[in-house]
Formats: sequence, structure tokens, C-alpha cells
Amino acid sequence: MKSPMETSTPVVHHSSDGVVLTFSKPMPYPTVWELQSRFHRERQLGLRPDTILILEHQPVYTLGRTTKLTDWGGNEAALRANGADLCRVNRGGSVTYHGPGQIVAYPIIRLNQHATGPRQLVWQLEEVIIRLLAQWNITGHRIDKKPGVWVMTPTPAKIASIGLRIQQGITLHGFALNVDMDLEPFQRIHPCGLPHCPVTSMATLLRTEISMDTIKSDLADIVSRMFAIEWTLAAGTLDGGVTDAGNSTPRDSSIP
Repeated sequence: MKSPMETSTPVVHHSSDGVVLTFSKPMPYPTVWELQSRFHRERQLGLRPDTILILEHQPVYTLGRTTKLTDWGGNEAALRANGADLCRVNRGGSVTYHGPGQIVAYPIIRLNQHATGPRQLVWQLEEVIIRLLAQWNITGHRIDKKPGVWVMTPTPAKIASIGLRIQQGITLHGFALNVDMDLEPFQRIHPCGLPHCPVTSMATLLRTEISMDTIKSDLADIVSRMFAIEWTLAAGTLDGGVTDAGNSTPRDSSIP
């Protein structure tokens, strides 16, 4: 397992309207939760703009507010047996798994500046995933009353999950997209509280390895268009906070 803060240097996409931080190393869940919580407080106080984190996690199971005992079996030792962490979280939804090879996006944004309510925001985040998959010739689908994104061939399988919390008008948590990861840990739970829920990944469908950095960059582009923000690119470091290291340079704005 990689060390919690192993020279983690995020790429920072920023403008006067918002910031997207893209981290290169898998991050421990508690570290990212502390970062989300701090950014949430700063956003509420108007001390920072809307911020979106794009990253991978070290192996962890998270139990959302609607998790039932039957969704994960109640045996913490069994889930932790192969080195995964276990965290209870205040997002909506049930249990899920995060690990290297899965991209997680956490928007810390003022809801009323981007959507009419939580349902529209969920639709927007699903749309981000669907557009990203389309760039890789994968057709993503919505299924009524099952938030997230699914693929329907050869059989229905979940490729992305969504779980949000709106607190004082600012969002927390977000979505997870399975890119090129070990899917076996999902077999120990009922993902999102759905028994017999097949789970797949982009690499499984395309039968090839996929660059995580490429997908993170693609995702940053699509997020910027979905939320109508122009981003620039700068280097950054994470050491109790985010600071620019170098001059920012314009990101290619030719993409519609």
C-alpha cells in the first residue's frame, strides 16, 4: 500500500470561477475527507471558489447513510482482511468500494449556482460520466431510481456510482468511475445496496489497459464544460493545503 502523502502533487485547473484539483497518487480516504471538510467550510464562508477534486483512493469501503447490515455483512475484519480500510460516511447511498484504478470526483460547489436542486446535480454528474465514456466508445445509460451510470452489454452492469450530501447549500462527496481496477472487492458487498449487482470497468469493456492520467485530464475538461467554467493549468503541491508552484498557463479552450 502506498504511503498516505507520497509526494502527492495535484494538477490545478483554476480560474476566477472555480478550481479543479487532479491528484496523481492514490489517497487515503480520511485525508481526502479532511480536505473536503476544510474546503466545504471555506466555500461556505466565501474564502474559496467552487472546487472539484479528481483522484484515486487507496483501498477503502465506505458505508453511506442508507447502508443496511445485509449490504456488507457487518464483518469489519472480513472487509479489512486484504488491506482495505472501512469508513462510515455521511453521504447518501449504501456501501461501495474505492481503490486504485477508479477515479473519484468530489465537487465542493454552491448548489444553487449550478443546479435547481440535488436531482438536477445528480443528472449533471451522470452526464459528465456518460460523455466521458462516449469519448471511449462506451455507451453509458441511466436506470430509473438507481443513481449512477450503467452499461447494458453484454448484460447490465454498473460502471459508476454517485452519492452526494448537500450541507448548508454546499455539496460534498460525489461520484466514482471504474476505469482500470481490481473488481473483486465488490464481490464482498452489495454495491450501492443492490444484491446481485454486476460491476464492470472501462478496461474490462475495452479489453485494454487505460492511462489514469488521460482519464483524469478528460474528466477535468468535461467537468469544466458541464459547469461552464474556463480552467487554466498550473502545478501544485498538497501539504496541509494547496499552493500554486509556477506560473499558470492557459488550458486548450478550442474544445466546444
